Amino acid sequence: MSQRAVIISRRAAVVAGLAAAAGLTTVASARADSEPAQGGKYARRAQRTYGALQRYFYDPATSLYRQTYPRQGVNPWSFLWPFSQAKIATQVMAGIPAIGRRYTAEVDDRYNAVEAYWNPDSGPAAYDSYVRPPLGQGGGQWYDDNEWIGLGLMQRHYMTPGGHAASVERAKQIFDLVVFGWDTDPSHPFPGGVFWNRSPTATNRNTVSNAPGAELGLHLYFETGDDYYLEWALRMYEWVRGCLLAPNGLYWDNVNLSGVFRLDQFSYNQGTMIGAGVLLHRATGDRTYLEQARDTATQALAFYAEDERYFAQPARFHAIFFANLLQLWAVRPDPAYRKAMAWYAEESRARFLDPETGLYRFTGENPVLLLEQAGMVRIEGMLAWAPRDYPKLT
Repeated sequence: MSQRAVIISRRAAVVAGLAAAAGLTTVASARADSEPAQGGKYARRAQRTYGALQRYFYDPATSLYRQTYPRQGVNPWSFLWPFSQAKIATQVMAGIPAIGRRYTAEVDDRYNAVEAYWNPDSGPAAYDSYVRPPLGQGGGQWYDDNEWIGLGLMQRHYMTPGGHAASVERAKQIFDLVVFGWDTDPSHPFPGGVFWNRSPTATNRNTVSNAPGAELGLHLYFETGDDYYLEWALRMYEWVRGCLLAPNGLYWDNVNLSGVFRLDQFSYNQGTMIGAGVLLHRATGDRTYLEQARDTATQALAFYAEDERYFAQPARFHAIFFANLLQLWAVRPDPAYRKAMAWYAEESRARFLDPETGLYRFTGENPVLLLEQAGMVRIEGMLAWAPRDYPKLT
């Protein structure tokens, strides 16, 4: 069946899906009593980890972040990818029951600051990889970096009473950029897919430049009902499944224009495909996508637990993986999802937390990375969220 036929045949389910977030909240809330009542513990931990993030990385004069602590390199500020994760970490803090309102102004501050990366003249407009003049020199544009910003914008919309129309409009601009990045040359090996970055010499088409794009498109579809977003989300999702799904049920990282695969199986790639599957299920009513998401989750949990593979990959990847597992939990609760997340949080705290500073030193005596500290804020903070709010995660 063609994509268009799928969309038309599922019209009734699609229309109902525009109100799905409210329905999923009910599902998650109904299961909340069966989950561990540990929100208070993780809320306290997240506050301390976030406090260290702000103390050692944040510059109140510019509202920007430093890339490392202590600072290394010539650039005074972080690249867009680390900033995006610090921004989403702040949004996670704003979603913690009882204390979240304290962080509302800080979320606004992050969104004001990210405009220092915005390049309105790049045709289509996009966020540069580094701060633009006068504070920086700007830089190239990565599709996945822009997708993280877009997904955060949709989360801001969901977390704002009455919605946040300006965030949705900017997310639409980012999605147009993602579509612009689609490989249109049918002569390429495995034709299609969104390139990793916007360079004219780009060769890689990645899970991480396509699956988050599918997620963003689906969130925009829920808000607009416009088939344009659903059609492109389906195209991106199916391209990843058709080209990068490995025999073990997990996703490889990328394929280049010579047809050579990078075989790494990063956790954030599994997470974004889980999330895209959940959202496609919501949008179309087709349980196939939900089962695909569950299968990926089952395989991923077993894979990363074996020989403690979690610690062969960075916390920033796992924060994205766990955020998408919680979105799956909202539709099909499984204690294994939160159990794995809590295990990782506890083990990371025991092994890597510097109790004097509140910093997570995954790299030993080397500088602490903004990306890793933000990742741990997200993980601890999400463990403190009420399950009824999981559908607001992106």
